[in-house]
Amino acid sequence: MSDKPDKLITDDGLRLDGRRADEIRPMKIEIGVLSRADGSCYLEWGRNKILVGVFGPREAHPRRLQRADTAVIRYRYNMASFSVEDRARPGPSRRSIEISKVSREAFEPVIMAELFPKTAIDIFVEILQADAGTRTAAINASSIALADAGIPMKGLVTSCAFGKVDGQIVLDLNKEEDNYGEADFPVAMTQDGEITLLQMDGHLTPEEIKKGLELIKKGCKEILEIQQTVLRKKFETPVEEPEAKAEETEIEAEETEPSLEYAPEAAVVEEVIEEAEELEEELSEETTEAGAVTETVPEAEELEEIVKEAEAEVVDGEAIEEAIEAEAEEEAEEETEEEAEEEAEEEAEEEAEEEAEEEAEEEAEEEAEEEAEEEAKGPWKVVKDPSESGSRGENDE
Repeated sequence: MSDKPDKLITDDGLRLDGRRADEIRPMKIEIGVLSRADGSCYLEWGRNKILVGVFGPREAHPRRLQRADTAVIRYRYNMASFSVEDRARPGPSRRSIEISKVSREAFEPVIMAELFPKTAIDIFVEILQADAGTRTAAINASSIALADAGIPMKGLVTSCAFGKVDGQIVLDLNKEEDNYGEADFPVAMTQDGEITLLQMDGHLTPEEIKKGLELIKKGCKEILEIQQTVLRKKFETPVEEPEAKAEETEIEAEETEPSLEYAPEAAVVEEVIEEAEELEEELSEETTEAGAVTETVPEAEELEEIVKEAEAEVVDGEAIEEAIEAEAEEEAEEETEEEAEEEAEEEAEEEAEEEAEEEAEEEAEEEAEEEAEEEAKGPWKVVKDPSESGSRGENDE
């Protein structure tokens, strides 16, 4: 343990780490650091480093611990042997057992354990590095881990401590203030302001407790904002700004607008029709009350010519379309003829192959027949009996 400093609070009202009396230490939170746990959290608060894993709801073992109407909440607080300067003895100590009990009781009012009867919710806290206020830091980390695990709760739990240092009430004690201060007062509360944990070590007057609780409310509010910010980053889906959506809609509209580059005749016809409509309006304005048109004959003739030109252009457009269709039909016919020729060639080749095969088979059969005849004759020849030829001669004489 280091030597006691002369002053824990300077004449300027600053503490040894540069904070004012109502300021908390910087906090860093990471969610989901353990893949095998249902929920997990890593928290750094000052020089405190804490890891929390939540498992459950799951079947409670041994079965004798099960409760028929609610889930069993189990909280295990453990300090690693290397978490403090003097190497601690491994295993739970009386202090660890006491902190585990009061921390579990701090969460029982907010966890909706009645939804999971005959099950257990296990919270494992491992202090990797201790620097005063480990129980309050563990409660803050456990609250985040429970939310990460999806455990139904009435609200988040935040925890902070105040103490008395050099006769002054300060918020969130550091290591030196915890070791050499005059009092330590840890508190845990829900986001609605309900106190779920309250302990005191030292001597404080009612006025000092009242002032300290005001600081606790301020500190817990800041911690709650940090917790909510971290959870939103993980679980809230990003909302697109309306300006971005409007830009995307405009881009889609530009892409879907029809282009007149592929229909120049249609554009010309539209222009002609617009001119014709304008002339019709002018004609209707200049007509007399009796309906007789006196001075608009040239304009009417001009209108007729424009309409005829438009019809001619439309006809030209139709002719172009017909020509395109005719070309397409010719191409299709040519393709059909080519396919027919190819099929005829293939059929001729197949027939030639079949004829060649038949001829080869016939030749093979003829050769086989000839071989069979030769085998039937054998190697012997028929020789005439000479006596028969002599006797016949004598008789003839």
